[in-house]
Amino acid sequence: MTIRVIVADDQEIVRTGLVMILEAQDDIEVVGEAADGRRAVELARRLKPDVCLLDIRMPGMNGIEATRELSGEVAVVVITTFDLDEYVHAALRAGARGFLLKDAGSALLSQAIRAAAEGDALIAPSVTARLLHAFAGTADPVAPIEALTDREEQILAAVARGHTNNEIADVLHISVSTVKTHVASLMAKLGARNRVEIAMWAYETGRMRHAG
Repeated sequence: MTIRVIVADDQEIVRTGLVMILEAQDDIEVVGEAADGRRAVELARRLKPDVCLLDIRMPGMNGIEATRELSGEVAVVVITTFDLDEYVHAALRAGARGFLLKDAGSALLSQAIRAAAEGDALIAPSVTARLLHAFAGTADPVAPIEALTDREEQILAAVARGHTNNEIADVLHISVSTVKTHVASLMAKLGARNRVEIAMWAYETGRMRHAG
């Protein structure tokens, strides 16, 4: 399956670089480019890509607003220059499936696109803990509808560390389908829309501090 992607960044040289990296992958095709969020939203609704890669800071409609507009319609991965950019938290709350730094490298960028296309999520490992710790305690997390099982607590911790379904399956010696079942259960119990919100909940409740 070829993953169809739209790339949005207001800096042409950056956008060109991102497109070149993605087009070099056999399973990824860039079907559109945009220099601002509004154009990205218009293209996404017309071209119906699998994933939108959005810069956060763009003129007019920024990446946060565009993510909010597209939430539920297309998978969004946000990309930013700053690992503690205050806008990243808002983008994740708006429904972004993950985020990367612009210096993440081609392998991680491609992996994030593939994860998003598969309904998974990837947060740059180098910034996951720092970013989520920075916002821990800033929200009033809702208690789970039902108590989490021991296995769900393990899955919760792994998701919060930015691990994909395949990585979690390898570590816990269970199938990927079983991991997906547990993740779906977590989302239902926590009222989370995606894996990123599961991770944020883990940090906001202090679970990851206790887990180290």
